[in-house]
Amino acid sequence: MGTISYLTTTEFGPGSLAKLADGLTGLGIRRPLLVSDRGLAATPLVERVRALCPAGTPLFLDVPTNPTEEAALAALEVYRGEGCDGLVALGGGSPIDLAKAVGLLATHPAPLARYAAIDGGMAHITAAVAPLIAIPTTAGTGAEVGRASLMTLADGRKVGIISQHLIPRLALCDPELTLGLPAWLTAATGLDALSHCIETFLSPRDNPPAEAIALDGAGRIWRNLERAFADGSDLAARTELMMGALEGGLTFQKGLGAVHALSHALGSLKEPSLHHGTLNAILMPPVIRFNAGHVGDKLERIKAALGLPAQADLAAELEALNRRLNIPAGIRTLGVTEAMLPGIVEKALADHSNATNPRAATREDYMALLREVMV
Repeated sequence: MGTISYLTTTEFGPGSLAKLADGLTGLGIRRPLLVSDRGLAATPLVERVRALCPAGTPLFLDVPTNPTEEAALAALEVYRGEGCDGLVALGGGSPIDLAKAVGLLATHPAPLARYAAIDGGMAHITAAVAPLIAIPTTAGTGAEVGRASLMTLADGRKVGIISQHLIPRLALCDPELTLGLPAWLTAATGLDALSHCIETFLSPRDNPPAEAIALDGAGRIWRNLERAFADGSDLAARTELMMGALEGGLTFQKGLGAVHALSHALGSLKEPSLHHGTLNAILMPPVIRFNAGHVGDKLERIKAALGLPAQADLAAELEALNRRLNIPAGIRTLGVTEAMLPGIVEKALADHSNATNPRAATREDYMALLREVMV
């Protein structure tokens, strides 16, 4: 497709991975740390990417499903010990978010809590952040163009560390890397991307260009997610999903909402370890019902972008899509218990996404939303 410049530089389309070596040279990175995960390391992809990097490029693979400060510090030790001067992140949102945190800590003093957006940490992040090239292998998080790193701190909080300086300097979005992605992961990551487009569009912040991008992304995902779910080799559908996920990431500056405030809080649990995209899929319908009446004509505009009739119930349509994609019915089936709910509510209220939900949510509101999905 070519080069896109919007917040960062993106090389998009089949075969884009081949531009990695030129990207490293262009950014002046001579010794990158390649951050990925154990799952990808069991495939040929990590070594394929490593072969495009300078000889002897070091690896860090111990990335948790929900990245932690502990893992970031372990990766930082490798980064410094190997004399690295930049990073390449390969994978879903977890390796990319972890790499952002390493790039921050490589050039800024610890601890990570100092940079939490909810505590005013954006002001402490400078342009000195180490350069990062992001290579997504799922069509979901949008982290390859996003300005946030979602990290679980040593104190147990899952926080957003947010700054324009954390946006990867280059994103290589090659839909061929998503071919053959398992059906369940295609569904969960695709619905994660859809939640980004819908929640940012519904955010009360005024940003018409971002809203236009969000609507386009939502439509691409809606039209192609079931195709990719049914046929993992459908490159055209994979390409559309990757663009939709990218567009969701390009809208993050509008802010998210209650779906993400709750999923961030749930994702901070050590046990059970919960998949972010699955949580967003489960939470979207009840949150849309909660926000209805507080978003003007935006639900009608979303339905039009998805090709749904004006009289359609968007929340019900999303629930039906979840069923078709075999998304779990609720969070109890994932291991969440009633005893966990009060702590989750408190974390959701403190989450940075809470402030941009179109309807102010109280402690009681969040408890009711959680109970609605406790099935």
